Amino acid sequence: MTDPLFSKDEMSATLEAAARRAGAFLEDLETRRVRSDDEVEALASIDGELPDEGIGPVAALEQLADPAMRGAIASAGPRFFHFVVGGTTPAALGADWLTSTIDQNVGMWPASPIASKAEMVAIRWLRDLFGLSPDGGGVLTTGATMANYSALAAARRWWGLQRGIDVDEDGIAGLPPIPVFSSGYVHASSVKALGMLGIGRGSIRKVTKDDIGRVDLDALQRELHELENGPAIIIANAGEVNAGDFDPISEMADLAERYGAWLHVDGAFGLFAGVSPKNAHLTRGVERARSVTCDGHKWLNVPHDCGFVFVSDMSLLSGAFASGASYLAAADDVEHPSFTFFTPESSRRARAFDILAALTAYGRDGYRAMIERHLDLAQLLARLVDEAPDLERLADVPLNIVCFRYRPDGRDDAGLDDLNRRLGGVVLDDGRVYVGTTLYGGRVAFRPAIVNWRTTEVDIRLLVEVVRELGTKLAH
Repeated sequence: MTDPLFSKDEMSATLEAAARRAGAFLEDLETRRVRSDDEVEALASIDGELPDEGIGPVAALEQLADPAMRGAIASAGPRFFHFVVGGTTPAALGADWLTSTIDQNVGMWPASPIASKAEMVAIRWLRDLFGLSPDGGGVLTTGATMANYSALAAARRWWGLQRGIDVDEDGIAGLPPIPVFSSGYVHASSVKALGMLGIGRGSIRKVTKDDIGRVDLDALQRELHELENGPAIIIANAGEVNAGDFDPISEMADLAERYGAWLHVDGAFGLFAGVSPKNAHLTRGVERARSVTCDGHKWLNVPHDCGFVFVSDMSLLSGAFASGASYLAAADDVEHPSFTFFTPESSRRARAFDILAALTAYGRDGYRAMIERHLDLAQLLARLVDEAPDLERLADVPLNIVCFRYRPDGRDDAGLDDLNRRLGGVVLDDGRVYVGTTLYGGRVAFRPAIVNWRTTEVDIRLLVEVVRELGTKLAH
């Protein structure tokens, strides 16, 4: 019999086994290959049929830990540059273990007053960190995708109310299309959110002036001036995913105010630029947005999954997501808010503990120092690329992403695209560093992003060495 009730005495032994395995994984995280040579074997070993008879918690943990630790991509380590993903700091990891241990549901205030209070404080601290108005509110989400969904749900409700319609009660059927404008930098998560909200993925009008996707402010003004269906939603992007570029948020805020539009800023990782005085100009104007989103598992370096949505008017979130039932808490309790009324989720993990632990451990100054170190490392990478005869940088480096390609002599753009596409796969398979390819201005390129708190100059130099070494082998 392996009913968990009869194996509760194994709790301490199970936690000790987990701690031992975790310690071993972290011990060589800075030196191990990002992609393990044991990946294929590890994947194959996680299989089989559902057992009728369990083997107990300690044995089950050990059985799972072996392939998991051997086959895991070392995305928490310093040489994972493939996506904009941070690692987990010691403070955040410890808090995450605590979060799982106390297992709170931050949906209704009565279910966990302590975790609900922690979320209130976390939102206030984050608004302060990012230079947002203290008068607004916010809520934690699973990541930037759900944060964008929540923010744009608030925008959709606002748009309906401008026309005298409660779209969350009556729907949007029969209404004219909701006008949505952005640059070519708009992220796939915003597009996905518009589709889920019924506004439509094809509703976005990308107002651009070049093939990179930079916004054309004059054209945007003309579009807003000529609108016939009432106010618009404008999405500004703080940190474009291929090169880290920014929309001119302040100028877009001017247009939003002039034409009565809703300004939403997608700041999934770029919002952190404002933490450093060196790059605060990039986020100037974000405090004027009606909604702002960001990811915690990027530059805050807390565990997955964690995102934030900040809004100027919390009633728009509750109007979109509040639901009633006799057993639920009151939706209008301001002093003791139930966060289920502000997000799509009813059951919610206590993500705030990780955030509070990280911000308490390292403070504003610690995060500023880390971000500025990463900015310096990005400039170092740009210099190394510029100095290498077989590498070509394709974009400026305003933040933490360096967009470049391998370029030996004697190949045209089509040949270079094919070579770099194949090289991207080879680099990932090699596993010493982890960085994939993208399209920038129609050209295949690498786009390493530096966000991990462990990353140092050694890792940056290794990245360049590996790309050049493998590129040379592939090109000959």
